[in-house]
Amino acid sequence: MSKTTPQQNTALVLEAFDTLFNRRDYGAAERFWSDRYIQHSAHISPGRNGLFNLVRTLPDTLNGRPAAWVAADIVRIEDGKLAEHWDVLQDEATRAESLSGLPMFGDRFQT
Repeated sequence: MSKTTPQQNTALVLEAFDTLFNRRDYGAAERFWSDRYIQHSAHISPGRNGLFNLVRTLPDTLNGRPAAWVAADIVRIEDGKLAEHWDVLQDEATRAESLSGLPMFGDRFQT
């Protein structure tokens, strides 16, 4: 079993996500996702093909949504590939919705 560093894992995930979500290069993306990939997201069909097929249906940008999404992705890497995925998605709170009075990220509200 080979060991990887957190930096190597971060680089792998960033390159994988860029290849699939930004460049939409499905052939190249296959080298990053295990063919036994497990998808735990309730809004995505099972397996690598479920994820790839979802991305195929998305517009080039997700602009136009009523609110920006705040997302947290958790992945398990096995043998140098993304093997399992969980996520949490939430609409970003506006100033009026924030009970703390603070933005979710950064030092100011986007709108």
